[in-house]
Amino acid sequence: MPKDNHLNPQNSELGKKSVYEAEYNPEKLFPIPRKLNRERIGIGSTLPFYGFDLWNHYEVSWLNTKGKPIAALAEIIYGCESLNIIESKSMKLYFNTFNNTKFDDVNAVAAVIKKDIESRVGNTSVSVQITPISHLKSLHLFVQPDGICLDDLDIECSVYHHDADFLKTEEQFVEETLSSDLLKSNCLVTNQPDWGSIQIHYKGKKINSEGLLRYIVSFRNDNEFHEQCIEQIFMDILQHCRPEKLTVYGRFTRRGGLDINPVRSTHPIDLKTVSNIRLCRQ
Repeated sequence: MPKDNHLNPQNSELGKKSVYEAEYNPEKLFPIPRKLNRERIGIGSTLPFYGFDLWNHYEVSWLNTKGKPIAALAEIIYGCESLNIIESKSMKLYFNTFNNTKFDDVNAVAAVIKKDIESRVGNTSVSVQITPISHLKSLHLFVQPDGICLDDLDIECSVYHHDADFLKTEEQFVEETLSSDLLKSNCLVTNQPDWGSIQIHYKGKKINSEGLLRYIVSFRNDNEFHEQCIEQIFMDILQHCRPEKLTVYGRFTRRGGLDINPVRSTHPIDLKTVSNIRLCRQ
């Protein structure tokens, strides 16, 4: 694992011309400490939420023992309690190193990936599910997030940098699920746009819908990683609206064959509670 002074995002492969290696090389994985951005939004070592980061990788391939290529999809999950995240371009470069590498079977591939990622994220186990494309009997139907979509609200927007003051509550007590496809931010390093959908389930005083949508839109010109963006939203709603229960689920469009989908919640949560759905933009 790289030394701490090498973990700054500026030292990663983001925004740089890269050498694409085709032989297995776990050193391509670049961890970034979560604390770098958590400290800025007031999250200390004791986390105020549960959750995990769910990655889908659509460009996975290796060679079987006879040298025949196998194409597959990968699902990777690790907890938000991990010390580090994996920088997304480095994940792609890491998977590229499998392209000309022979493995006995799919289980051997999954075991290597699990070991390599666990050694870099730290403090948590990693779930790796590899599914060869030949095993897929049917494709998931494109769906939209559950809940009431806020995007048809006829509102005016003029603030395009994070502003939690839009978050207001009303007297009515509810338990509801809200969603929006208007979440956009920009990569912290390259400034490339990141497009996302968000689902918010909560129990407590009703959150003003117009204010919540303006708040979501206010991330539009901000620079954040996916994971920190969802954690910021979770913390803002928790602090400004004080719900009894809260789950925030972000689904981001893929880049380089990868999508990252963070979940943060006031209670323990797993894929039995939230589904690894595939949205129309994914």
